[in-house]
Amino acid sequence: MAEHAERIDRDKARSDDEAPTQAMPAAASSPTGPTYADRRAAEEESERRAAAERMRWRHAKDRIVGLLASVVRWVGLVFAAILVLHVIFVIGDANPENGIVSFVTSWSESLSLGFSDLFTPDDAKLRVLINYGIAAIFWMVVTAVLAKIIRRVGGSSL
Repeated sequence: MAEHAERIDRDKARSDDEAPTQAMPAAASSPTGPTYADRRAAEEESERRAAAERMRWRHAKDRIVGLLASVVRWVGLVFAAILVLHVIFVIGDANPENGIVSFVTSWSESLSLGFSDLFTPDDAKLRVLINYGIAAIFWMVVTAVLAKIIRRVGGSSL
């Protein structure tokens, strides 16, 4: 223990004799302009900001593309649902004077896109089931393909 105390006293005496270490002053830029290091730091900062801005735009674009593709899919789903409801109402002999039934019937006529008379079996219910069912499947497939194209062309990773 005594050795340890002697060493501490000796180190303390030696450090009191020496002058404390001082930091060097900061290098001033040359009178002609900023130094190479200053220019390089400014360029790196500019590049970093530009990269961050590109990332923000890319994220915004991906969100818009994803939203547009989702809207297309939902529209196709709503169209197919209207056609399926029409099939259910016809097969179930729903009251044609009902407001919901008349609304669905009027929309399903325009959404069938020529599929309404594609097949002409003798049974009217079978005709509606086949033709409007094909139209509903058509809307689901077409909107799925359109959504995939939108995502692929837009570059969305969703």
